[in-house]
Amino acid sequence: MGILVEKTWLDEHMESLPLWQQKVYRSFSSMLADTNTYPCVPARQGFLSNQLRFTFVSDPRKEDAAKQLATALREYGNGSRETGKYTSLVVFFETPAVIKANYTISDYRELFWSVLNHVTAYDEQEWPADIPTDPMHHTWEFCFHGEPYFAFCATPEHCLRKSRQFPAFFIAFQPRWVFEDLNDHTRFGRKMKKVIRQRLANYDEIAAHPDLKWYGKADNHEWKQYFLSDDTSSPSSCPFMRMKSKLTSFLK
Repeated sequence: MGILVEKTWLDEHMESLPLWQQKVYRSFSSMLADTNTYPCVPARQGFLSNQLRFTFVSDPRKEDAAKQLATALREYGNGSRETGKYTSLVVFFETPAVIKANYTISDYRELFWSVLNHVTAYDEQEWPADIPTDPMHHTWEFCFHGEPYFAFCATPEHCLRKSRQFPAFFIAFQPRWVFEDLNDHTRFGRKMKKVIRQRLANYDEIAAHPDLKWYGKADNHEWKQYFLSDDTSSPSSCPFMRMKSKLTSFLK
């Protein structure tokens, strides 16, 4: 098995995988299988059309996880444009029982940003010139290997916000270019947003989070959307620290 795998490969070789990998993939498959429930229509389309790429990463608290994810992101970025317009990199983390039993939403949020801060230390390319380095800027996006990504995190602890609930710690990375037709400047984008919001209202047990806004709008902060709380609360500052992470990596 390579670093990145496709749905078709997983469906054929499922029994050869470690048990935890079988469980998370089957949970993901079941989650996206129902036409009438899962809110993100593009994600479901990408899954059914074999455009998603999957990778399995070790315990997210460990440095090896950051190295594995960096390798996967690098490989994915090199070939993502050939996979289709509904592509994403789906990352399943091995999530020990001790994490599931003890972590709160705040703990998972801290873990999520810890992963991104460790991963960025392994980025061998410069930050894209057209993407601000300040997360508070309305056009900032997480970047790796020269590619901007929207990151989507789900956890076992989310309850009311079912769209962010998953049996294991989970992150999906969507390249910014997949949103070229999915924005408020296109009729298709506005229509898709309306469809997703309606499905989200039916799926979650809480109203859509107020941080969900269009990329590029003056009042938007992408980093706030990466990890949504299980209520309407929102952090005031972004924990992402690329320059500090790069310096720490250099000094090792």
